[in-house]
Amino acid sequence: MTGFLIRRIPSAVLVLFATSVLAFVLPRLAPGDPAAAVAGPDATAEQIAAVHKGLGLDRPLIVQYWHWSIGVLHGDFGTSYTTGRPVTTLLADRFGSTVQLALAAALLMIVIGVALGVAAGSSRRPWARSLLDVTCTVLLATPAFLTGLLLALLLGVAWQILPVSGEVSLLADPEIGVQYLLLPALALALPQAASLARLIQSAMRQAYTEEYVQTAVAKGASPRRITLRHVLRNSLATALVSLGMRLGELLGGAIVVEAVFARNGLGSLAVSSSGHRDYLVIQALVLLAVTVAVLLQLLTEVGLSLLDPRIRLEGSR
Repeated sequence: MTGFLIRRIPSAVLVLFATSVLAFVLPRLAPGDPAAAVAGPDATAEQIAAVHKGLGLDRPLIVQYWHWSIGVLHGDFGTSYTTGRPVTTLLADRFGSTVQLALAAALLMIVIGVALGVAAGSSRRPWARSLLDVTCTVLLATPAFLTGLLLALLLGVAWQILPVSGEVSLLADPEIGVQYLLLPALALALPQAASLARLIQSAMRQAYTEEYVQTAVAKGASPRRITLRHVLRNSLATALVSLGMRLGELLGGAIVVEAVFARNGLGSLAVSSSGHRDYLVIQALVLLAVTVAVLLQLLTEVGLSLLDPRIRLEGSR
């Protein structure tokens, strides 16, 4: 495992470096001037120019990037243009809310995805397979924000089972916090659960045709034992390959879902920062998201090697 990590570190560093460059350059290509947003709508050209200089935006881009990247290496992402607070403080204040949402959505994704995938992959009834296929197709075709709106209308407005918007910290009041968390987590998890179910279903159907399964059938093993011990284990190993990517997509989808359910997480921070052209906050959010994705991918590969001994971290079978 140590050798695997040593080999992966250079590529991970390269990915993060490329991300930092793109995160720095792309926001500046969009129309708008953060100095104008900070100065206000009634500011004169001289006042905007003064703010522009005060924020250091008058310096060459390469100089700005150099100072920002050096600060990032020391854990300093700069100071927000609009709030005047350190970017790390802003991220820390919102990080817990997004992590709660992402973890809850990941748990629901795994439970629902595995349940649907196993049901579709092991069922011998054509109508049941067709029903599960249609269900997964509908969930995949429905965007997360639309799923959230439909769930809010059904469970929040019509049936009044769960609160529609806002949030309560799980640490402050776990019971109430779960109620506020369930709807956005479900809206975020359902499309990814459908994708995971499709992958497990396909892997299970393929596994039933393998020789080791046919051998188990010939030896008289029960269908339950064949499914749980042989088919499902190998199918989950296949699904685990994409699990890290699914978790990364959950973090990306949290931006939209948090806006729909008025949660005070990183997603709402990204939306407000984009509107005010707060470059430093946007750069930090993008870099944080990619860093988490890289770490999840590494953990996924390690977990896959532990689940399936035939796969080695060195990349050989």
